Amino acid sequence: MTTGLDDEIDRSDPEGEISRRASAYRNWGRWGEDDALGTLNFIDDDKRVEAAGLVRHGRVVSLAQRFDTDGPQKGWRRRTNPVHTMTDTGVDAERGNQGFPHGMGGADDVIAMPLQCSTQWDGLGHIFDHGRAWNGRRAGDVVTSEGDLVTGIEHAASVVVSRGVLLDVGRHLEPATGELPDGFAITAAHLDDCIRAQGPSAAVGRGDIVLVRTGQYARARREGWGDYAGGPAPGLSITTAGWLHRSEIAAIATDTWGFEVRPNEFDAPAFQPLHQIVIPNLGLTIGEMWNLDELADACAEQSRWDFLLSAPPLPITGAVGSPINPVALL
Repeated sequence: MTTGLDDEIDRSDPEGEISRRASAYRNWGRWGEDDALGTLNFIDDDKRVEAAGLVRHGRVVSLAQRFDTDGPQKGWRRRTNPVHTMTDTGVDAERGNQGFPHGMGGADDVIAMPLQCSTQWDGLGHIFDHGRAWNGRRAGDVVTSEGDLVTGIEHAASVVVSRGVLLDVGRHLEPATGELPDGFAITAAHLDDCIRAQGPSAAVGRGDIVLVRTGQYARARREGWGDYAGGPAPGLSITTAGWLHRSEIAAIATDTWGFEVRPNEFDAPAFQPLHQIVIPNLGLTIGEMWNLDELADACAEQSRWDFLLSAPPLPITGAVGSPINPVALL
């Protein structure tokens, strides 16, 4: 069933459009006042057993971008690419200046990076709506200088293993290139049409983790990063909020920097309105900058679009996001 909120939007009124959808699809209290997981609660033991049964060939596909200085970040809001530094090297070992006995030598290293500079999850403390965090809590009571005191990403460390479903919307709508143009808004109708075209293995239901491939990552790797981080991009329309709510999916991820279509769908100033609806109101975990190209090829070869997906965050206490190396097992 669809509603009027799945259709046209008033492009002059981002505040009103956000408010209507936030109110219509709000999950506050659904899993109790102390909940820290939101829609990840839809993943249960039966769902994981179902997902494990999808492993037929033992093929493992990493869905992560690289974590190195050749990344897409350009410093917006202090988001930089990872800086990897060696603190001990083979040179040190050869020259015997490490202080170990009997010829022992080793290498060690350190990395400095924002938690959301490459393939990652947005945690529930990442976005607020009018000063309210997930489950209606005051944002200042949730995230302080000490971190996310309530919904820190560590709560999801043993949760995010489920049935994954790839919706290759890029290939479905642009079969010649497999890539949607920047600024293309993916609607609920596009998602449903893609599911129908891909067949029964692409059906989406409770507890699934949906991966939406737009093809922008493939274009960026071919042509250069350009404005991949923060610039125009294909992505989900604000009108998909109802679809995301009705489907009862556990989480969703895309191959773009910002998950939703950019520029956003308003003539008035707006910034990531779908984030504002689904993270603090639905309690939906969002993944961004996933590398879905090899997986798309594998799924097309096998004519199946579901798989076991393991994508736990690092249990960084109080973090509002986490880098990940998600893997699909087919």
